[in-house]
Amino acid sequence: MIKAIEWLDERVRFLDQSKLPGDEVYLETDQYEIIAQAIRSLQIRGAPLIGIAAAYGVALAAVRARKEALPIASSVEEAISSLRATRPTAVNLAWALHRMKTLDVRGCSAGDACTRYVMEATAIHREDERMCRQIADAGLKLIPPEARILTHCNAGALATGGAGTALGVIVAAHREGKIREVYASETRPALQGSRLTAWELSKGGIDVTLVTDSTAAFLMEQNRIDLVIVGADRIASNGDTANKIGTYSHALAARHHRLPFYVAAPRSTFDPALPDGSCIPIEERSGREMTHCGEMLLAPAGVGTYTPAFDITPASLITAFITERGVIYPPFDFKSL
Repeated sequence: MIKAIEWLDERVRFLDQSKLPGDEVYLETDQYEIIAQAIRSLQIRGAPLIGIAAAYGVALAAVRARKEALPIASSVEEAISSLRATRPTAVNLAWALHRMKTLDVRGCSAGDACTRYVMEATAIHREDERMCRQIADAGLKLIPPEARILTHCNAGALATGGAGTALGVIVAAHREGKIREVYASETRPALQGSRLTAWELSKGGIDVTLVTDSTAAFLMEQNRIDLVIVGADRIASNGDTANKIGTYSHALAARHHRLPFYVAAPRSTFDPALPDGSCIPIEERSGREMTHCGEMLLAPAGVGTYTPAFDITPASLITAFITERGVIYPPFDFKSL
């Protein structure tokens, strides 16, 4: 399985996803600042993976403080502040940083405190890996034989600490011989469907057909899709879901064609503090991601752009949530999470 991130002897090793699919490049660092920049620049992306990376970043700050005989508490607080500012939408980031911030290291020596931060970050990673397996087991029951599945953006091993959420279900169904076809929409503007999902599925031996985002509804009209399954970056208490831009369009098309639309996500992606999707902050990406391909100009110079990274899918369009605690159907009640 792809290892998008791992802890290696007081350093973090991660896959630079900005280089995919052309080059599979792994980077190593002992600086939380590098982790923060990697999150900002999408070298590390995917809601659960961002949370794991942030936790490891805090652990790196603690390690550096111990080595340089600096106050661990203030070093950790500085790292948390920096990491929190990297991406606004994915709630897993805030969730993981809160967990690291509230770790009780009172009365610990510098060495013991440092060890506890490392252990907590590693535990967050291992828990996510286990949650991916549980989500796959829960979702597998929803996949019919000879299934033709549409997925959007990337919610696999590149986005999590394990096999993935949405893609984790697809991988499990593939192993059971239940998959006939997987369609991956390219996912504008950052093309994470074509660059990452198509690469990941191909690397795993799963046949995948790449389509433009605007082709999905036509595939449904042609009766070539049985269900849609996506991941999520933040889920409000009423079930409104933030995911990569274009998800809402797929949900609308699925409802029109009476197809199931599933969201696969761990409990760390649910944000009970937000009443609905209107409260979810939406990150806007650089217009260059749409106007350029590398150095090639794809639009008139100086043209205006609007490039939200995410949209909000209303809970009313979601058939069910697939979580590590099982499948949750309407009326949605997330108290059990």
